[in-house]
Amino acid sequence: MRLFWREHVPLVFMYAGQLLLTVYMCRLSGFRNTFDLVYICMVNTALFAFYLIYRYIRHFRFYRSLTRPLPSIDESAEFVGNAPLADALGHLLQGKYRLYQNDIERYRKKLNDHITFINQWVHQMKTPLSVMHLAVQKETDPFFDSMREEIDKLKKGLDTVLYTSRLDAFEQDFVAEPVHLRQLVGKVAAEHKNLFIRSKVFPEIQVDDRLMVMSDDKWLAFALGQLITNAVRYSAGASSRIMITSEVRGQRAVLEIRDNGAGIPQQDIKRVFDAYFTGENGRRFSESTGMGLYLVREIASRLDHRVELESEQGQGTAVRIWMGIAHVQAP
Repeated sequence: MRLFWREHVPLVFMYAGQLLLTVYMCRLSGFRNTFDLVYICMVNTALFAFYLIYRYIRHFRFYRSLTRPLPSIDESAEFVGNAPLADALGHLLQGKYRLYQNDIERYRKKLNDHITFINQWVHQMKTPLSVMHLAVQKETDPFFDSMREEIDKLKKGLDTVLYTSRLDAFEQDFVAEPVHLRQLVGKVAAEHKNLFIRSKVFPEIQVDDRLMVMSDDKWLAFALGQLITNAVRYSAGASSRIMITSEVRGQRAVLEIRDNGAGIPQQDIKRVFDAYFTGENGRRFSESTGMGLYLVREIASRLDHRVELESEQGQGTAVRIWMGIAHVQAP
């Protein structure tokens, strides 16, 4: 309604001026019957009012569509009225919407092709890395220790690329089912045994062997791997242990990974889950990419888990994952 009046204010003023001019010209021409002049003005004003009412009713949907916010882009192409101006605007919006949809589909196809290429490339790179890993696994020369370390870094980097590219298609790549938490933690810790040995930091696992949680074991394992890698990296040279514990709080299971390493500065804590944020520790530890905790938070969110972090610089860091309990097995 307000937009309608704002658009028609000039017309109202023009009509008022025209009415006054008509009365003035009638007076100049010698017309002196005041009653007839008032009657003529009232009839003209009534006709003008009926015109405004008709125009408002005819363009009601048009004005409403211009003033209310759009809940979604799809509604921008909806019918806005059959008046000539509204109809022309509707056709214009529908044309722009079709162009927008075509652009979206084109970019979606490019993105899907890119993700497919990345996934294929990562899998192709994993094969020669596995061969290299097997070739140097039994070598005892110290030279091969550094080679094994670099191979592990490459494998971890490729996994990060792979899981990052799959995030957008997460709903098609996960299965929620009961997961034995102690077995999963043990498997992830075993996969990182070389990292533990090189860093001289070892896990102390105190996870309830009876605990089953609702999750996806593949995605949860990757998230735990990121947290364990961070804990070991920031503990090296400062502590020889990281603690992996569990507890039950109401209907939720809480898995905690705690280290006594470098910790995180207070000014960085609020941003550690942001993509590519490395902060002060990123300058101290050159391997930091800023993607680990970001991926953990995104994966947890999609799995209906919750992640929280506590840290004090120089004292260590604790990261907790809250998960729904499937059931607790009988002892």
